[in-house]
Amino acid sequence: MRPAEKIASCDPIWSALRAQAEELAESEPELASFAHATILRHDRLEDALSYHLARKLGGDELSPLQLRELFAEAFDQDNRIGEAVRADLAAVYQRDPACHCYAQAFLFFKGFHALECYRLANFLWTRGRRLMALFLQNRISDLFAVDIHPAAQLGRGIMIDHATGVVIGETAVVGDDVSMLHGVTLGGTGKQNEDRHPKIGRGVLLSVGAKVLGNIHIGEYSKVGAGSVVLKPVPPYTTVAGVPARVIGKVGTPHPSQDMNHDFPDDSTK
Repeated sequence: MRPAEKIASCDPIWSALRAQAEELAESEPELASFAHATILRHDRLEDALSYHLARKLGGDELSPLQLRELFAEAFDQDNRIGEAVRADLAAVYQRDPACHCYAQAFLFFKGFHALECYRLANFLWTRGRRLMALFLQNRISDLFAVDIHPAAQLGRGIMIDHATGVVIGETAVVGDDVSMLHGVTLGGTGKQNEDRHPKIGRGVLLSVGAKVLGNIHIGEYSKVGAGSVVLKPVPPYTTVAGVPARVIGKVGTPHPSQDMNHDFPDDSTK
């Protein structure tokens, strides 16, 4: 058994990703070399992702090889990053109806790409390499139209659907299992210093274009309606919507970020 096959046998997401890459290579011969270079010739998911993202981010200022080395350093020094990557990949596959396999998200979905690049920038930031982290933030913004400050704290199992226009500020905190769509902003309200950005609880759904501003807490398993501007704290298991946002009612489901239902329940106003 080859090394990649041994690792895949105890890593179900990597195993499934490799199998899907093999199917891609067979069904689309023109993409066979792409599938092999990006996934099949690597021994671990971490190695494949490092190669794929470094190829995207690399340029004249920082080569793909240098970026691969940075990714490898991060994965080797902190196993939690690889665990978060797998949780994020599973979240996209489970929640996005446009995603029919892990390979689609891994190869083509820029929300997933931006999130995993942020994880490298955050690793560098927490180890004092702040200028390099900010350089990566800038590259991520240019390439994916997603601006996540490397000091922000993001949990695992996060899904950023479509992703264009997502902005997450320096002191923002995003809990595990959160889902957000394009145009979401987790920002400040002016020129405050120190802790000035939102804290998003576990399992929250932030719909298209939602703006959450200031150092406020959005309670776990809540839902923020499309286009809403949230300026006040939101209790857990609560739906808010509007400009400014107001409480509409309960969420109507125990797991809004996983159900991805952006409608309001019929009894939400009761």
